[in-house]
Amino acid sequence: MKVRKIPMRTCVVTKEQLPKRQLLRIVRDKEENVSIDTIGKANGRGAYIKKSLEVLQQAKKSKILEKKLECPIDDQLYNEIEKIIIQEVGGEEK
Repeated sequence: MKVRKIPMRTCVVTKEQLPKRQLLRIVRDKEENVSIDTIGKANGRGAYIKKSLEVLQQAKKSKILEKKLECPIDDQLYNEIEKIIIQEVGGEEK
């Protein structure tokens, strides 16, 4: 039986290489709309962050997502990301 390769991506905050499923992709399209890519195949410039509330707080504080995506990100998007992390991880990390 053939072993499948696990796609690895790098978190923009922690610089860790992790399996793609452990990360959340944030995408900016050509019209500079920023959204959460739950499928992982949306067109546009993407940045990955680890599914952790602690990492999300670091990203918000350092504005690393704004730098990587080259556009401003409002608090509403950060709140949506937080909801997804709590939903998927269960909020055990703070």
